[in-house]
Amino acid sequence: MLKTLVTTIALSSLLTCSAMAVADQADYKLMVIEQAQSNDNATSQYETAFNRCALSVKEKNFSEAESLCTQAISLLSTSKVPGYKRRELTSFALSNRGVARIMSENDTAALSDFYEAVQISKNELVNHNLSRAKQNLAL
Repeated sequence: MLKTLVTTIALSSLLTCSAMAVADQADYKLMVIEQAQSNDNATSQYETAFNRCALSVKEKNFSEAESLCTQAISLLSTSKVPGYKRRELTSFALSNRGVARIMSENDTAALSDFYEAVQISKNELVNHNLSRAKQNLAL
């Protein structure tokens, strides 16, 4: 119980400030999760996939990034994270996958991810990525 509360508080505080800008990626923003020391294997798995996705985008390995973000989204759907955090993390993973897709010139799928991410969470960073994509694609 206490461990769950501490993890929830840690995730809550980290998610509000756990984004980093990737300047060399046309000013898109990638979100990362600071991994907590957790014995929960499911939590560890989605955090790992989520963060490896962002790293793969930064390393310009876009197909791997897309796969890892998809894996994180799938793992989040069955995680024990509170619903509001699951939605926010899913939104972040969709946005990260959108960045990977737009960088690999899969514009339609990227826009779909960005729009879905914004519908799930109106987060400033997610909105930024959608606005940036629309601007870059002259929509």
